[in-house]
Amino acid sequence: MADSSDYTPSKVWTWTAPSGGTFANINRPIAGPTHDKQLPVGRHPLQLYSLGTPNGVKVTIMLEELLALGHTGAEYDAWLIKIGDGDQFSSGFVAVNPNSKIPALLDRSGPSPIRVFESGSILLYLAEKFGALLPEDIAGRTEALNWLFWQMGSAPYLGGGFGHFYAYAPTKIEYAIDRFAMEVKRQLDVFDRRLAESEYLSGSDYTIADIAVFPWYGGLAKGWSYGAAEFLSVQDYKHVQRWADAMLARPAVRRGRMVNRVTGDPSEQLRERHDANDFDTRTQDNLDGGQS
Repeated sequence: MADSSDYTPSKVWTWTAPSGGTFANINRPIAGPTHDKQLPVGRHPLQLYSLGTPNGVKVTIMLEELLALGHTGAEYDAWLIKIGDGDQFSSGFVAVNPNSKIPALLDRSGPSPIRVFESGSILLYLAEKFGALLPEDIAGRTEALNWLFWQMGSAPYLGGGFGHFYAYAPTKIEYAIDRFAMEVKRQLDVFDRRLAESEYLSGSDYTIADIAVFPWYGGLAKGWSYGAAEFLSVQDYKHVQRWADAMLARPAVRRGRMVNRVTGDPSEQLRERHDANDFDTRTQDNLDGGQS
């Protein structure tokens, strides 16, 4: 890989060497499966294939919130997809999500399974299926969807932009880090200004917008993301901090953060979830054989 200071793009790009960095082993310029393997299927109506990244956590929080509201049809099996090992390129996974990204959901509650992929689409699908966590009035619904799509459009600058160049790229490039740090701080300011006038993103109601934004920007505010809390002065965004603390006070949010998690404190990991009682045994299971 050429040094960034003397790199001139070729007339036509070709894939000649791995790009380097943390995820080089799974990056490729083509889609489709790399191997044949069927996905496991549990006993619940909803089958989730995921990992405890911010996008994966959105869905597990949503499902735990639905169960807390009494929607028993939201019971789910959460199967671990190890993206570092290329599980997302199996034939079974690609059949559920042709984009080979987690999370992917298969709803088997009806006569024919329905596949749902892209985290924002999954949140909206579940909200509409269960009639929960999305306002019914047009103004409230639209405001919630405004912020849901804000997250979907903004987070790539945080993750694939800032996070990649600050934490994962093989070399530190000042221009790239400065460019994306500026944008992330602008986003935090947008978010902070909204929360200065509103308890939650859509207003007084807790919705899928908050669920979507929390794993990305709440995680950043609480210092979980990229080791960048001090660099970005996240403590200065007081309204974001208030909101993030309120989110963390919700039991369903705390449970959702544990599911499909494979890093950090073993007592906060639940690698796979197949029953609500799995949360009660997570500590011993992880100590006996979990991955930290």
